[in-house]
Amino acid sequence: MNTESYRREFEEIFLQYYPKVKMFAASLLKSEKEAEDVAQDIFVKLWEQPDSWERNLVKGYLYAMVKNHVFNRMKRKNIESQYIHAQMNLHSLEEIVEYKDPLNEIYHEELQLLLKLSLEQMPDKRREVFEMSRFQHLSNHEIAEKMNLSVRTVEQHIHLALKDLKKLLIVTIFLIHL
Repeated sequence: MNTESYRREFEEIFLQYYPKVKMFAASLLKSEKEAEDVAQDIFVKLWEQPDSWERNLVKGYLYAMVKNHVFNRMKRKNIESQYIHAQMNLHSLEEIVEYKDPLNEIYHEELQLLLKLSLEQMPDKRREVFEMSRFQHLSNHEIAEKMNLSVRTVEQHIHLALKDLKKLLIVTIFLIHL
């Protein structure tokens, strides 16, 4: 088969299946823009594999490609999200308190005050668990033993404290940049 006949055959497949592939991807992704990207990726891959263009098999092959592509895309987004979350995780409150904006020392002082107020507003056990974890550098197991709690409860207290502090930090950053 020559190049022109390959092009014509691909064009027929593209015109017949592109809208269906895009609609299928959109139903999985719930995003028209992402579905368009997926459909384009699928047809680029298909173009590179002319041996898979058999009329009676191409429909099933395309849907399998979309399903796998969307699955891989979602998996990649999940990994990226986990990475971003890990980067944002507040390993040490001291690092935040020590942060100084070289342009304006006031931000630093306000942040320290906000953090102090946020810690004071936490329930006593949550604050105590968090301070033992971040200031005394005790392990979750050690905290659990000292406070007669389960390790899971200690983890939950730390998680909730970090969640509160992250919200505070995001609001503060937002207000600073207004």
